[in-house]
Amino acid sequence: MTAQLGPKTKVAVIGLGYVGLPLAVVLARHFDTIGFDINQTRVDELRKGHDRTDEVEAAVLRASSLHLTTNVEECRGADIFIVTVPTPVDETNTPDLRPVMSATRSVASVLTPGAGAIVVYESTVYPGVTEDMCGPELERVSGLKRGVDFFLGYSPERINPGDREHTVDRITKVISGENPEVLEKLATLYGSVTSGGVFRAKSIKAAEAAKVIENAQRDINIAFINEVAMIFQKIGLSAYDVLEAAGTKWNFLKFSPGLVGGHCIGVDPYYLSFRAQELGHDPEVILAGRRINDGMGRYIADCIHQRIGANSRVLVLGLTFKENVPDLRNSKVIDVIRGLEAHGHKVRVHDPLADGDEAHEEYGVTLLRRMADIRMDDPSRAAETEPFDAVVAAVPHNVYAQMSAEQVARLVKADGLVADIKGMWRHMELPNGIHRWQL
Repeated sequence: MTAQLGPKTKVAVIGLGYVGLPLAVVLARHFDTIGFDINQTRVDELRKGHDRTDEVEAAVLRASSLHLTTNVEECRGADIFIVTVPTPVDETNTPDLRPVMSATRSVASVLTPGAGAIVVYESTVYPGVTEDMCGPELERVSGLKRGVDFFLGYSPERINPGDREHTVDRITKVISGENPEVLEKLATLYGSVTSGGVFRAKSIKAAEAAKVIENAQRDINIAFINEVAMIFQKIGLSAYDVLEAAGTKWNFLKFSPGLVGGHCIGVDPYYLSFRAQELGHDPEVILAGRRINDGMGRYIADCIHQRIGANSRVLVLGLTFKENVPDLRNSKVIDVIRGLEAHGHKVRVHDPLADGDEAHEEYGVTLLRRMADIRMDDPSRAAETEPFDAVVAAVPHNVYAQMSAEQVARLVKADGLVADIKGMWRHMELPNGIHRWQL
């Protein structure tokens, strides 16, 4: 194996989701790249230039030389395999490694004896998974020898859905390999696609650990802000007013209260805590932060319930896990919805970006799809629903943030409640009589 790479270097990206697709597209600009996914519908859409995650524009996708396939045999002979499949947690918040192990077996089935291919993992895992679990599984399924027939590497993904600034071709890429030659080969690979450069981690385990603490750190900081927001509620203060003042100090860390979902911050800390408990350490701070953040949906629902009448009609604006993305994975808005329903309220949900079929399949939620359905149309047009007793601004999509006071007021009864979870309307002057609540 040499550290030299060129246009004929064959790279196979395993998994074409939020992480894999953008990476595969930028790699295809420099190398012979194959994108593999087990979802035929996903691959068919991508072949037509449609990325339902909105991470890659249609024109960019159509112009790419990326070869798309659901047949893993087409990946045979690749010099580098990059695994970018999800690593979720199960209903008990235990790491679910089934997707990454399934992808490992797929890669193992097409490894070539003596070729010295590198298998790189980008999926979030706890320290040790790549070398202690994936490596042995590759050997078992392929019948080949690690360190002879194939080699291991790890490069944690840093995709932030919807972020057009910190894209995969601009960020610093952490890389690691099982020996110096693998490390330099990966430095060449990733260094060719990002202007942010590469950072050579001391070991694969160090790179794995770096990934989980990046998001655990954010989780803990947000948990602190959520907890003080609860305290300020009892004092009659808005956390946003307090944070605005505190934020004038040069070293104050700026975090906002709210719901913590998605596939990273709401998941990764459980990978670290799971491994800590395996080693006999009780991760008190990490799990305390998780308890606070996991409970925020029900807390918000309870706060809203205390301010509206029994059996109220409530409109929730936004279902995705964050603003301006269609990603519904691990969205904590559903906790607010379920909490309000548990209190006996009738809840309707609108989201202009979420896929209606996915929302129904994942959460049993039927989305209102048209602006007219929630009285956001022109006042001269007939509205299809009566104003709601309460409107909950759950996700600050641009379409909501740009609404006028008149548009917001048309959604809610004259004496109704506007609950603004993220404070996007905090400076809006609403008509007298409409009540307001925010964290």
